[in-house]
Amino acid sequence: MNAAAIPAVSGGVEACERVLRLAFGDPESREFSVRYWDGSETPAGVRPRFTLVLRHPGALRRMLLPPSELRLGEAFVRGDFDVEGDLEAAAAVGDALPQRFRQRGVILGLLDTLPRLPRAGGMASLTARRPARTKSEDMHTEERDRLAVRSHYDVGNDFYALWLDPRMVYSCGYFPTGTESLAAAQAAKLDHVCRKLRLRANDRLLDIGCGCGALVEWAGANYGARAFGITVSEPQAQYADGRLFDAALVGRCGVAVLDYRQIGPPHEYDRIASIGMVEHVGRIRLAQYFRTAYSVLRPGGLFLAHGIVAAPEQRAPGLAAALGRRVWQAGAFIDRYVFPDGELVTLGEMIAAAETAGFEVRDVESLRDHYTRTLRHWVRRLEAREREAVALVGTETYRTWRLYMAASAHAFTSGRLNVVQILLAKRDAAGRVEVPPSRADLYSADLQSRTEAS
Repeated sequence: MNAAAIPAVSGGVEACERVLRLAFGDPESREFSVRYWDGSETPAGVRPRFTLVLRHPGALRRMLLPPSELRLGEAFVRGDFDVEGDLEAAAAVGDALPQRFRQRGVILGLLDTLPRLPRAGGMASLTARRPARTKSEDMHTEERDRLAVRSHYDVGNDFYALWLDPRMVYSCGYFPTGTESLAAAQAAKLDHVCRKLRLRANDRLLDIGCGCGALVEWAGANYGARAFGITVSEPQAQYADGRLFDAALVGRCGVAVLDYRQIGPPHEYDRIASIGMVEHVGRIRLAQYFRTAYSVLRPGGLFLAHGIVAAPEQRAPGLAAALGRRVWQAGAFIDRYVFPDGELVTLGEMIAAAETAGFEVRDVESLRDHYTRTLRHWVRRLEAREREAVALVGTETYRTWRLYMAASAHAFTSGRLNVVQILLAKRDAAGRVEVPPSRADLYSADLQSRTEAS
């Protein structure tokens, strides 16, 4: 179609189809159908994995002008477009856009076509979760980290309870056979952590970033540990207190609202765990995070650091590619609307910071496939409770969480993200650490019986 023949103002489906061809390829090659605001449809060329629903004539303009990950995410949350079917598959299609937008013909076509689409329709703005800061402000001060973390976790325990497991574990599960339920996988993960720490009765366990206290409760109830967790989220601490009271663990186990930088000598622990915390620490505080853990761990003790890491970047060379990455704003949607100030380092950076602090690396395990399974469970469970979720937190937050978890599942599947457990040891004066000569104890037969009984 000649660009001059495209209607300038009308909401013509023809104009939108031209943009769709440029952005996503010909219909014959697409794995998704398109349904327009007037009810008409363009079918997929192959078996469709989802249907892209354009809610109003200006939807594509609001999705792609200017073309960026942030713009696309905002358009979904606003409801300019919807995805019926597999949102993870839609995230994969969106993830391929930066490569396509580097093609000269595509760029020129979109620059000519997108401005011709109507402006009408849709909400005007969204509510960002990112706290405001001045240019000179350190992104990871105690106060700013507290506000950033709370903006995510204080959405409400009732909301998280709709789609998390009964223990409210908000980190990846562990699926030894791949067939476990979400609840069984989270119980298996908690036990896997305790086993890696070789936790014993009366061991003093510190959980840095304890969430709703699932590990504190598990370690106290199943291992007889004296466990103490810290979080900067008051709703999480209140929930954890209630769980510990119901489990008759008060006095042996506890949770406090405390920043990790506020702990230190003379406190001393036999074991430390930190699950899903390092993502909030930030690159500039990574060394301090590991130094703090080292300072409160007794000689011979063990520290298990579990966190999401980014794959080392394999960037295309050249100025055009660099400009494309800057324009696309990868990660901007998550930073603004989901995890303010979150920052993913690489596995190498984590290990380097831990070793610089004095730790010895004893074991590293990737749980990438496990997080993909966990996220798919969460997305299905959230979608099944859509009406209740919207009543609790509103449509905007529901759609934000649905999108970010589905997109994260794709990121783990594709290998752009990984999640690792690093077992670290603090050698005693003689160089000893409390780790057996093999991993056999991690996989003994009573793991299944313990998690099934729970």
